[in-house]
Amino acid sequence: MNACQNGVEAELHSLCAELVAELGRRGLTLGTCESLTGGGLAAALTSVPGASRVFRGGLVTYASDLKSSLVGVDATLVAREGVINEATARQMADGASRALGVDVALSCTGVAGPDPQDGQPPGVVWAGLRMPDGRVLTERLDLTGDRATIRQLTVFACLRLAREWVCS
Repeated sequence: MNACQNGVEAELHSLCAELVAELGRRGLTLGTCESLTGGGLAAALTSVPGASRVFRGGLVTYASDLKSSLVGVDATLVAREGVINEATARQMADGASRALGVDVALSCTGVAGPDPQDGQPPGVVWAGLRMPDGRVLTERLDLTGDRATIRQLTVFACLRLAREWVCS
């Protein structure tokens, strides 16, 4: 691993450690529902010692139909608009909160590439964050880079979104 990779890994670990510590201080639990990251959010979070105090689990709904069958994304929405949209990210976060029994749920859906999906180019990503009070925040990301870069940037952006709320 080169110095740049070491720096990225250290930054990611620090971000996760801060989030896990603050969730623990607040007595909140966390879960994830991921698509394009394929479990990257859960892997990053569980790399932190003590994460099991706050992280209950994650769902990887990589296939579009699993977003409906596992977390309750509206199948009509998926058929009509695909899964790369704000409504899907919102419903994934809500569904993960229910399915995993967590206070805070992170979701992400998007296109890592190399090909477009649902009429969206690579780099279009929607992140969702379900709060303990039931509100769901969403954020559209327009990322650039190759497939691996887009996936890595998605993990960072989702974790930063969670940290901004939890640590504010």
